[in-house]
Amino acid sequence: MVNPTKVDAAQLRTTVTGALADAGWPEPLWYETTVEDPGRGQAQRAVEAGVEVVFVCGGDGTILSCVNALAGTEVAMAVLPVGTGNLLAANLGLSGDVAAGIEVAIERGRRLLDVGVVDNQVFTVMAGMGFDAQMLAATSETTKARIGWPAYLVGAVRHLRDRPMRVSIRIDNKPPLRRRARTVLVANVGRLQGGVRLLADAEPDDGYLDVAILTPRTIGQWAQLLWGVINRHKRVPRMEVFRCQRVQITSNRRQPRQLDGDLITPDKALRAHIRPKALWLCVPRPAEAPDLAVDAESVTERGARRVERVHGE
Repeated sequence: MVNPTKVDAAQLRTTVTGALADAGWPEPLWYETTVEDPGRGQAQRAVEAGVEVVFVCGGDGTILSCVNALAGTEVAMAVLPVGTGNLLAANLGLSGDVAAGIEVAIERGRRLLDVGVVDNQVFTVMAGMGFDAQMLAATSETTKARIGWPAYLVGAVRHLRDRPMRVSIRIDNKPPLRRRARTVLVANVGRLQGGVRLLADAEPDDGYLDVAILTPRTIGQWAQLLWGVINRHKRVPRMEVFRCQRVQITSNRRQPRQLDGDLITPDKALRAHIRPKALWLCVPRPAEAPDLAVDAESVTERGARRVERVHGE
């Protein structure tokens, strides 16, 4: 499954086909996304064709579309990362490395992940409402293509001084929390763009979502929050974290929203719940650690050697 606007499809096909043949795998079926169908329909056809693994090469939108087709099936998804954001690839430790993504699938590391659900759409990494979605909307494709993931920082700076939203947050069946928040994130795993680990304790298969409420109001408070996250402090200033199976976030006004780095329709509310053990994902190693990137460096080296061998023949 490839988004032809993100990569040279012919070159990718040569690489994937050669690497799979080198490992004794059959020649893969090949599907390209379109504007009308960014991946869900193609992934469904692949499932119907009886495949065991769907390789997905594209940005966050392509991956999200395929996840919505593959969740609840026995077919595993392998991420071949391209683009700048690619949140799921970042959580696998595979950002920008197609060879490593191929090797992960060949080595048959599999993990059965939970997914979150918002508006009947599933997500693997996180949903968000407020500043995080504003940042995505303010980041141009041109800037991303030129400088990569730091482009999101440019988008973030434009909204650091925006006024907070008044939100009511209902965690499971507990009484609502009322906050003046800049953003509320609902996470299944913990890494953001650039590989920054926001939620060190978020686990992808524990049956829970982690809700992070960020409440900085000044540049100094943003700096304190960022410092705490980067240095993995146990308690981060201006950030509260809760664990739940269901959450409803209601704002006093319509807010931008996102799923796995892909913008969805703005709304006053974001309702999310967990769907346990729903998606088979190819991972660097099927460990039980919270971090999906276990063994990422060594699998990257093995993948590079395999691709070099294929292209050297």
